[in-house]
Amino acid sequence: MSIVSRLPGTHEPDAPPPGLLRLAWPIFAEQSLHMLTNVVSTLMASRIGDNAVAALGSASQILVMFLVGFNVLAVGASIATTHHLGLDDRAGARRMARGAVATNLWLGALFSVALGLLAPTLLRWAQLTPPLMAYALPYLHWMGGTLFMESMIFALCAVLRAHGHTREVMYVILAQNAVNAGLSALLIFGLGGLPALGVTGIAIAASISRLLAVIALWMLVSRRIGFKLRPRDLFNIHRADLRRLLSLGFPAVLENISWFASFTIITALTARMGERMLATQAYTMQIAQIEMLACLSIGIGNEIIVGRLIGAGRFEDARRQCLVNMRLGLVVTAGVAIVFAVIAPAALRLFTDDAQIVSLGRTLILLGLLLEPGRSFNLIIINALRASGDSRFPLIAGLLSQWGIMLFGAWLLGTHLGLGLIGVWAALILDEWLRGLFMLQRWRHGRWLKHAKRVQAEAARQPLRQHSSTFT
Repeated sequence: MSIVSRLPGTHEPDAPPPGLLRLAWPIFAEQSLHMLTNVVSTLMASRIGDNAVAALGSASQILVMFLVGFNVLAVGASIATTHHLGLDDRAGARRMARGAVATNLWLGALFSVALGLLAPTLLRWAQLTPPLMAYALPYLHWMGGTLFMESMIFALCAVLRAHGHTREVMYVILAQNAVNAGLSALLIFGLGGLPALGVTGIAIAASISRLLAVIALWMLVSRRIGFKLRPRDLFNIHRADLRRLLSLGFPAVLENISWFASFTIITALTARMGERMLATQAYTMQIAQIEMLACLSIGIGNEIIVGRLIGAGRFEDARRQCLVNMRLGLVVTAGVAIVFAVIAPAALRLFTDDAQIVSLGRTLILLGLLLEPGRSFNLIIINALRASGDSRFPLIAGLLSQWGIMLFGAWLLGTHLGLGLIGVWAALILDEWLRGLFMLQRWRHGRWLKHAKRVQAEAARQPLRQHSSTFT
């Protein structure tokens, strides 16, 4: 489906419009590389021991909660940018990008300081024992201290994707992962005469690769979309633009924070089941995250397409295209889940030789045959609802389901009734399916349309406003 006569944001006058596959496959590769960073780190940490893996798993859950916060403005910038590009308003798209990048830089600096101070307390809340704390604390200090660079990566990647430059983002993340993997091997095991730093080496390698990725992304946004961020732009942030970015991004990110917060509590409950259960959860979640990548990529590509159609006022085209993409995502997700169910034992043995962990992990991956199709509704339809400006409904539904069904169900089935991780995953399955079906019904019935008309009208009015009100 043609969205615009040419792809906004490129310098070539005859650039073709973005289609779903053109957008989705580089996003899939990029997201796969993001996941590969965690997988490689887990594999290397597994050579140190299962305690190191369990410690990194818990520390990573804390990091994710902070990282999700950066998505407030990144998600808002991505959606707002697609609306302006649907209107062929490149100047408005660049203005939104400047506001998002500048604010994310300040937010990242604040989070870096906060995590540096709160790391020991957060790890104690996660129920880590002293042996696990010895691995997790230095890792969290290093990763937390460079969060401001990750905040820049989030914002710059979102801007490039919204302009259709998903392939360039993929190349940067590929290079970042190569640097991270190489440095990790050198620093963990002390190769080439370097000191053997263990888990701390993983964090140092990640920090260096983050810095290089930020530099590369700055070069790309400057060349591809003419994006410039002058020093005064870090202080002159338009209130109207910031309110718009927050209104689009905050409900979406708050829903994600809710999920990660509830899952972090589930991880703490798992830690009380024993270190073997916590390690099984860490290994299995690595594989489950890889399973959902294809559908996640379709969801992000769908958000870009729907956002441009909404910006152009083509609401019926947006409704139909989302349903087509949703059916594709369901088929792809089911196929990927079947593949991983088959290769589960071999995949788990990459991480550990513990027969009990492999056996239980295989059972959980088989349950993924039920979990992943339900998740696909949420990954695709919720992204479309956000692109239409209807992000409060997914937030309310998420809060009710994630805490009332997922977390309570995990405690009831996993801890109270003694079903362990199988009970936890049963609660995850129920949460994903109930929320997903509610999202699908809302999209089919067009209850998002009034929000789409509002955000489209707001984007159309935006170039006419005089932005004299700024934060200074």
